[in-house]
Amino acid sequence: MKYLIIFFSAFLLTACKKDKETVQNSTSADSLNIVKDSAKTEAASGKVQVDIIPFPKEIKECSCYFARNKADFEAEKYIYADDAGKTAYMKLDGKRLAMNLISSSDMEVDEELTKEIESDNYKISVKGKKIKHEEALLFEGTLTIEKPDGSVETMPIYGECGC
Repeated sequence: MKYLIIFFSAFLLTACKKDKETVQNSTSADSLNIVKDSAKTEAASGKVQVDIIPFPKEIKECSCYFARNKADFEAEKYIYADDAGKTAYMKLDGKRLAMNLISSSDMEVDEELTKEIESDNYKISVKGKKIKHEEALLFEGTLTIEKPDGSVETMPIYGECGC
């Protein structure tokens, strides 16, 4: 009987050690998840991610559309498009957005193009100068995106407006 109790006690001791190892391994996995979560938080508080969009199917007639530079424009890698009236389209932080055009300048009056766009999470300003006058007007300028937290992102744009 004495041997049976000793054997059973030894058996329990080894079983408890295995449980402790399992608990330690799960703790390591948890700490790895914390590192991943903190990395995501830093990315969210950084710059606005501006992605390329295909030309919107919603636009049927007159429009303005811009890329980051002339090479991207010629390759049809647009980052902004609007219907020259009510709605602007962009893909910001991974989401395709249709936003309201608040104001737009009359391009025939002067050589300057200005547009103001708003959504729940962004205020966007487009400013450009006419560089070529044909059937469609070519522009170079800047696109500025402001987030509610006060962060501002400005990038160069190249594109055209026309019918």
